Amino acid sequence: MSSPIFFFAVIFLLSFVAAESIVPSSKTFRFINQGDFGNYVVEYKAYYRALPLFSSPFQLCFYNTTPNAFTLALRIGLVESDSVMRWVWDANRGSPVHENATLTFGKDGNLVLADSNGLIAWQTGTANRGVAGLNLLSNGNIVLYDNGGRFIWQSFEHPSDTLLVGQSLNLDGPNRIISRSSEVDGSEGHYSFVLHKDRLNLYLRSRDLKKPLLYYTSDWFGNSEGPLTQVLLNAAPETKEAYAYKLTLKYFVSNSSSRTSLLGRPKYNSTSSLLRLGFDGSLKVYTYYDKIVYGAWEVTFSLFDPTRNGRLSECKLPSKCGSFGVCEDEQCVACPTPKGLLGWSKNCAPPMQRKCDIGKSNKVDYFKIVGVEHFMNDYSEGEGSLKLDDCRNKCSKDCECLGFFYKQGSSKCLLAPVLGTLNKVANTSHVAYIKL
Repeated sequence: MSSPIFFFAVIFLLSFVAAESIVPSSKTFRFINQGDFGNYVVEYKAYYRALPLFSSPFQLCFYNTTPNAFTLALRIGLVESDSVMRWVWDANRGSPVHENATLTFGKDGNLVLADSNGLIAWQTGTANRGVAGLNLLSNGNIVLYDNGGRFIWQSFEHPSDTLLVGQSLNLDGPNRIISRSSEVDGSEGHYSFVLHKDRLNLYLRSRDLKKPLLYYTSDWFGNSEGPLTQVLLNAAPETKEAYAYKLTLKYFVSNSSSRTSLLGRPKYNSTSSLLRLGFDGSLKVYTYYDKIVYGAWEVTFSLFDPTRNGRLSECKLPSKCGSFGVCEDEQCVACPTPKGLLGWSKNCAPPMQRKCDIGKSNKVDYFKIVGVEHFMNDYSEGEGSLKLDDCRNKCSKDCECLGFFYKQGSSKCLLAPVLGTLNKVANTSHVAYIKL
């Protein structure tokens, strides 16, 4: 009779061998970032080199927006089309590689991006974890799978600034996407779209801020329904003939129920859609229609555009008018100054701040702007009730406060560590005081 120790030793050995399973040589690869650039138009005026890993309409590429600084990324678009191709996922975000960098999928099951000097810029961390192969699925998900088809790693669990159809945010992670810094800088930017247990929020984030600033929040999900666990970008036919589709955000709560929020109704297959958090803080859905050659992309939803199923004015965007400006009817209309409102330009900026020394009783001066609100005002009225002088004193004693927003009717006081876009309102009792 076999001893129990021998039996368990065999089981352990078999599980160890399974975990150590080797990727067949036919499925391994090593790509080098070299050669001619592609000829098609892509986002951010980038140059790119396509890799032989594709599943229409997706393809893996190296791209750069500045010389010799490349990102490994996934692209969506068809070569038969003259429309711009978009980047939907970055691997080595904020850690660019150079010419002759290598992408290697080895027998140990690890996908590794190494720079030309051999330093690892990015990897999946799946060495010796039972990976048997790699596949780019038709929905844009890059997966590393084991012999049973189970996903050991997938790009859908590592989003950058974009969600694809079928991709989700999850309360237990990943629970956010983060914008890029600018058109030419793909590193993490100033905006985040975050799933919480009771809602979805948009934040302005910065190293200079103690905490992110809220500039949008979704409908509240009450405790009776249980906490939100997941939100999924979904596209489904609206009719049996499938000539019209519904694009939705599908919300799941802990009691297994769900609800949806309609984003758009394209009159064509909308499974090639993406939700993008822009470097300007906007939240848009772009849908690709592969039956036309030029202008294949349609903005099917824009949160900050009432004309495109949106819910908010573009004036609610923190950076709509740059670092400082008054916005009205979707337009930047004025540059506030101590002498009054002047014509707005991109050079409009808040006053240069004097050195802040709380220990000294230096007088702090302000100038007044009547009939404006801060981009946070819809979601945070501030403290109150406070007298105007008390609100002023709080800002004066706070080195991070650039100005305060006061509502005379409710005596609410909002301190602003960032100014940005001021939204023009009809109520003249809503007043901003900008620190000089």
